[in-house]
Amino acid sequence: MPAQAPAGRRVALVTLGCARNEVDSEELAGRLAADGWQLVAEAADADIAVVNTCGFVEAAKKDSIDTVLAAADLKAPGGPRAVVAVGCLAERYGDQLAAALPEADAVLGFDDYAEISARLRTVLDGGQHVSHAPRDRRRLLPVSPVERGQGDVAVPGHGGLTSERSVDLSDLPPGVAPASGPRQLRMRLGSGPVAPLKLASGCDRRCTFCAIPSFRGSFVSRRPGEILTEARWLADNGVREVVLVSENSTSYGKDLGDIRLLETLLPEIAAVDGLDRVRVSYLQPAEMRPGLIDVIAGTDGVAPYFDLSFQHASGPVLRRMRRFGDGDRFLTLIESIRAAAPTAGIRSNVIVGFPGESEADLAELECFLVAARLDAVGVFGYSEEDGTEAASLDGKLDSEVVRDRTERLAGLADELVAQRAEDRVGEMVEVLVESVTGSVAEGRAAHQAPEVDGSTTVRGAQLTVGAMYRARVDATDGADLLARRVAESVA
Repeated sequence: MPAQAPAGRRVALVTLGCARNEVDSEELAGRLAADGWQLVAEAADADIAVVNTCGFVEAAKKDSIDTVLAAADLKAPGGPRAVVAVGCLAERYGDQLAAALPEADAVLGFDDYAEISARLRTVLDGGQHVSHAPRDRRRLLPVSPVERGQGDVAVPGHGGLTSERSVDLSDLPPGVAPASGPRQLRMRLGSGPVAPLKLASGCDRRCTFCAIPSFRGSFVSRRPGEILTEARWLADNGVREVVLVSENSTSYGKDLGDIRLLETLLPEIAAVDGLDRVRVSYLQPAEMRPGLIDVIAGTDGVAPYFDLSFQHASGPVLRRMRRFGDGDRFLTLIESIRAAAPTAGIRSNVIVGFPGESEADLAELECFLVAARLDAVGVFGYSEEDGTEAASLDGKLDSEVVRDRTERLAGLADELVAQRAEDRVGEMVEVLVESVTGSVAEGRAAHQAPEVDGSTTVRGAQLTVGAMYRARVDATDGADLLARRVAESVA
């Protein structure tokens, strides 16, 4: 990012939440850079601070609001003149959030992204922006997935609308992805060797605990050509691993007429010159198919990594969640994965304390986790979300019971994950280095996704950020591995 920028056109983007939000922020950055804005790293150095909020659960909402308030506190001589909220919380609550959070000078929804530059100029010029009324974005697109390509609906991270003005490629600053037809600009806000790449947005599932489809909308796949073009651009800008993100990656292609399109696309992304590894996240257990397992487990350049959101193991609890499967079926799926790739990484999230969950249900979940031997487990206590079906279910548990059960299961999960890491002692791993201090590097093996699955520390001479090295695991520290380099960088 530039060290200095012209007064009145400096903007800071603060991103909260998941990797999907990171892609959305880089879309906003690309749009703003293409219109002459200068990106600065700190809100205190900007004319306007844009906070890309998360609206998933209560803790994330609170963090988003606290971040907006912190940015607003900087509005003093020398600080930002305005603070704007965008992202999931802004889209989910719209004018309600604007009324409850007057410290924000504007609350912008997804439909404002195409005109983000004009919106920010209006705010800085003292104009008023009328925030949108919250609505269910699932109703903006046809019910039939194959008819959604005809819709003219803003989908963050997928690119602009066909009505957008064309962009003069000669005017783009370095590091900004050029548009291809209606595809949107993107500007990298980080410099590491790993970057998310949006595969799809939205979700057609109706999990009773989840509000995401109501504000992210129905499931929409990006075209394979757009994904490949962006993967090549990321590789040209120093990225060595792309993490494919979405709300449900196993559904990719169903609205394009081919539910098995991911099996075709993954080898093509892995073949992009300059990329060493492709990782897929957000897989639905009920939608996993043998062909997809085989491609993820057996394609060179694709990490044998399975991010499976089991959510629970008790059949009755899962039915109340409007989800499929049970512990036995999940163990069968895990067995099929390990038959194809014995050292594959498998992670999951689970919800504890869902309405109607009994002690027997919790014990069933505990038994499943012991048998599953997962590499990483995220444990979340149930929290009631506005507008979800679960909010109206009977059998709600006392908050203290939810907290106690969450702590109990989190303790078990930590112990099991540490044991699984110990199973890897003596194993050869390929580590993509993300930082180096002297002769010690930190990076991630194939079974470790950024932010959520631990990391691997590698010792050896002349280690380089962005290179991938073969290393032998010598010891562990919880989910983290300690390894020693045993070969030159992987070609």
